[in-house]
Order: sequence, then structure tokens, then C-alpha cells
Amino acid sequence: MSRTKVVPIPVMGRHHINAYLLLGRRPVLVDAGIPGSGHRIREQIAAHGVDPTDVSLIVLTHGHIDHFGAAAELRRLTGAPVAGHIADLGPFRTGRVREPYLPTGPMGRLMARNKNLHVRVEPFEPDVLLTGETDLEEFGIAARVMPTPGHTAGSVSVLTGQGDLVAGDLIANSFFGLVRGRPANPPFHDDPLLNLASLRRMLALNPARLHVGHGTPLEPDRVRRWASREHERLSRLDAAGRVRVRTEDATA
Repeated sequence: MSRTKVVPIPVMGRHHINAYLLLGRRPVLVDAGIPGSGHRIREQIAAHGVDPTDVSLIVLTHGHIDHFGAAAELRRLTGAPVAGHIADLGPFRTGRVREPYLPTGPMGRLMARNKNLHVRVEPFEPDVLLTGETDLEEFGIAARVMPTPGHTAGSVSVLTGQGDLVAGDLIANSFFGLVRGRPANPPFHDDPLLNLASLRRMLALNPARLHVGHGTPLEPDRVRRWASREHERLSRLDAAGRVRVRTEDATA
């Protein structure tokens, strides 16, 4: 089995918004950045010595526009098929995120006012529709797509054979990636309790590190400690009826 290397592809700032290039027998791209970022991502792929047309697959971790915003553009630029989970098919097909956003704290409440998060992006139909755990060996890397619902209904992570977890927005660095190495919620979750359950399930697989959509890689033990505190916090909020959860049909 070939070794899979995880290479960060900065989309905005050095670590503010990340995509990832997975290198094995063939390269796989995880996430597609913000609208209009396709050429920037393509250039960074090439800067790592990879012919963008060799990319075998583009995996989308979820249906927010900072992760699928340039998916249709990158499909044209690379010729690679796009994979997304069926439970986030609605945003992919319409080019619009599910609204309203459900903030996890003050940062989310502030960001929800940003008009750039409410735009319509170019819609697309995924070429590979994910419904469960999916082996990526046929696409040239030793890795599996793992469903990790909660941030959105169709959120997924990618776990490599070496234990690197490319986690999308399962967790983030604090302040949307500005405080490096400090675990925190991203600005929004559709179902905070379900997301935490997904995170703890991934931690039980003993990943070597977590590569996130916003910030630098996180150490698993530090994430475990954070998850324990977060469980206590959410349990108190849930008992008081103060946990907001999106309830509409996930495919709408």
C-alpha cells in the first residue's frame, strides 16, 4: 500500500481557509475553496509538482460555499470528477447553502451577517455520490471517506492509511483559524451534538493528527480534552433547551 502525503493548499490567507492535496499513486484534492478560487488552487497544485489534470478526484467535505465554492470551476480545470455526500446534495445542486446559518458563538453570529456567505455559486451535480464509508484506493490513495455528520448533514472527513484525518469543519482552530493549534468549533454547526459525536468517533480511531479547513493541524490529545469540555457545555445547554438544530429535509 502506497503512503499518502497530506499537503495543505491555502485558499485564503496562510491558514484561514484550506483545501488539501493528498498525494499517493495519484493525487486527490479535498475541498474546492471559495467562489472564484479555482485558478489559485490549480496553480498551487502545479507548484507542488503535480499536473492538475492528473487529479483523480475532488472530495467535498460539506455543503458550505467556502468548501465547494469553486467545485464546478475546478472540475473544468482539472477534468477530475467531484464527490459529495448525498445529504448535502441540495446545496450542490442549487449553489446555495442552507439558511439560516446556525452560529456556534459570537464569531458565527458576526460572520452570518457577511453577504459573501449568502451568495449563489455555480451549481453542479456530483459525479460520485457518497452515501457511506468509501475506499479511495481506486482513485490512487490509501484513504477512506468517513461520514461525519453534524456540521452539515452531509459532512465527511478523509482518513488516510497513516492516520491523517482531513476533517473539513468537524473542528477548527480558534477564531476561524486565527489562533493556531487551539481547538474550537467553526462558526456554524447544523447539529452541534451530532457533530461532537462524529468528532469523538473519529478520535476513537486514534488519528495521528487532524488537518482542518480553518487553521493549522491539531494534535489529537488536545482535541480530546477540548471535546470533553465541549460535551459538558453542550449537555448543559441541551438540558436547558438551548441547542439549535437544523431539522428540515437534508436533501432540500
